[in-house]
Amino acid sequence: MSNVELVIDPKAKDLGDNFQVRRALPSIKKRMIGPFIFWDHMGPVTLLNDKKMTVRAHPHIGLSTITYLFTGEIMHRDSLGNEQPIRPGEVNWMTAGKGIVHSERSEAPIKGEALELEGIQLWVALPKNSEDVEPSFVHFKEESLPHIEENGIQLRLIAGKGLGAESPVPVYSDLFYFNGRASKGKRFEMKLSSDQEGALYVVKGKIKVEGDIHTRFSLISFKKGTTVAFQADENSEFMLFGGSVFPEKRHIWWNFVSSSKDKIEQAKDDWKNDKFPKVINEDEVIPLPE
Repeated sequence: MSNVELVIDPKAKDLGDNFQVRRALPSIKKRMIGPFIFWDHMGPVTLLNDKKMTVRAHPHIGLSTITYLFTGEIMHRDSLGNEQPIRPGEVNWMTAGKGIVHSERSEAPIKGEALELEGIQLWVALPKNSEDVEPSFVHFKEESLPHIEENGIQLRLIAGKGLGAESPVPVYSDLFYFNGRASKGKRFEMKLSSDQEGALYVVKGKIKVEGDIHTRFSLISFKKGTTVAFQADENSEFMLFGGSVFPEKRHIWWNFVSSSKDKIEQAKDDWKNDKFPKVINEDEVIPLPE
């Protein structure tokens, strides 16, 4: 019997200024994996001359965002007054709670040079009793994250708990989020608890799951309570994530996530009527979608 629930091929989305991402979650096939409700793969893209990634100021409620880069650098600014660059291997973790506004921008490359940019941004829905917490932001250097070797596979625990380790990143629910590298032929297994879902995302290379080869940008979702198992068909990089399933449904509209439709409607009204806090030194905002 197969442990694989389904395979998701991300869809291209334009964030503006012709900067595209590959969006794996939410999908028509599956809305969430554990508490993870949104998954964007930025790039890989080469920015030339004055081209840069620009995500203007926009609001969030009911979730935490995680930004993790493979190449490049992005500047995070938010309505709490934080201004923090993020570089490869580091973690930006922002909890929106009852409401926060932020922007993300890359610097324009020096004339005649190129800037490579690639990374993952995802959202983790907050449990119902934490949806209205005060907003917060934390940054962690690469060296502060646990490094694990499992059967010859190198893993970095970005957030949550797993394989006997715990990340210092503060989380509100049961979850795990790893970045990993595997040499050709190396095998990996991790048992999920009875209420956990899990998924594997191929960043680079080829990975074999139950005899099927999955290539770059493929997301493989495993059935709740089963075992995540795979073998690297060539030298590969991957993300491994999941966690316990919430008992309540989550609603998602634009940048808002909540167990309550009324809270999303209130957030829409607040953004439309300029009631969210401001990001310092950020004049450009994304308007509420029509």
